[in-house]
Amino acid sequence: MVKKTLVAGLALALVAGAAVAEYQYEGKWGSSGAGDGQFQWPEGITLAANGDVYVVDSLNYRIQYFTPTGSFLGKWGAAGAGDSQFNNPLKIAMGNNGYIYVVDSNNNRIQYFTSGGSFVGKWGSAGEGNNQFNHPMGVATAANGNVYVADGGNFCVKYYTATGSYKGKWGEEGTGDGEFESPADVAVGPTGDVYVCDHFNNRIQYFTPAGSFLGKWGVYGGGNGMFHRPQGVWVGPNGYVFVADSLNHRVQYFTATGSFIGQFGSYGTGDGQFQSSADMVGRVTMSRIYVLDESGQRIEYFNRNEPVVEPSSLGRVKALYR
Repeated sequence: MVKKTLVAGLALALVAGAAVAEYQYEGKWGSSGAGDGQFQWPEGITLAANGDVYVVDSLNYRIQYFTPTGSFLGKWGAAGAGDSQFNNPLKIAMGNNGYIYVVDSNNNRIQYFTSGGSFVGKWGSAGEGNNQFNHPMGVATAANGNVYVADGGNFCVKYYTATGSYKGKWGEEGTGDGEFESPADVAVGPTGDVYVCDHFNNRIQYFTPAGSFLGKWGVYGGGNGMFHRPQGVWVGPNGYVFVADSLNHRVQYFTATGSFIGQFGSYGTGDGQFQSSADMVGRVTMSRIYVLDESGQRIEYFNRNEPVVEPSSLGRVKALYR
């Protein structure tokens, strides 16, 4: 079906010969509460290889998981400090070993589980040491099995083997290159580069897998490539970097080195709107992006429409959407 409208700025990109995809609202699920499929401040989201969607339901102290369109499948977790218990769980990541890693922030640890929620292991305690955390906030896994943790209160990124053996760290408090003010999330790109959501510095920084600084982008504001308290980051298989620009109530996406590509979302409670975008994740094909609306207590998902660019007989550019 041919769409009659273009997203803002798309025509310019087409004239330059660089057609881009737009993301349009497709569906949603969730409401406020403690029942199955309900949330109290959801904070993190990830996908399994089969497309199942895992959500950190923070103030219900649990993980819930769903089919790709939101049908409830299961849950695990309770309030506490024991195995499979949580105190302010935040972000979540799926490893290529099939294990699910959860940031158990106020317990200052990482716990990991099977896809069905069976406890496998954990590491971490309160402190500043190599195997300690001060309110960790984000987690990501690499293709080689390494697990990266954004250690928010220690202003650094630490990384480990898949079972929690310490390998290294980088960062300190500040505004310079390689410094952080509350690193809120971390993601690993297809080449192994590590992207860090530097929350209070309103920017993204990226590094080699061992932490050497490569680049950065972003300042405070509401324009393209600007942020207001970014809270989540995810990198697609083509290297595009998606950022949950929380208090601008949108998702922005960029090239691997920070050139702005597009955005979607606005403030509100309607379809395709956010009260506070907190995290997002996409299919490997990037055909669908799931966005966690923290304050809206719901998940929304967006479908990508690919433009096909053809020159017309008049030398103009036509954009057709399938």
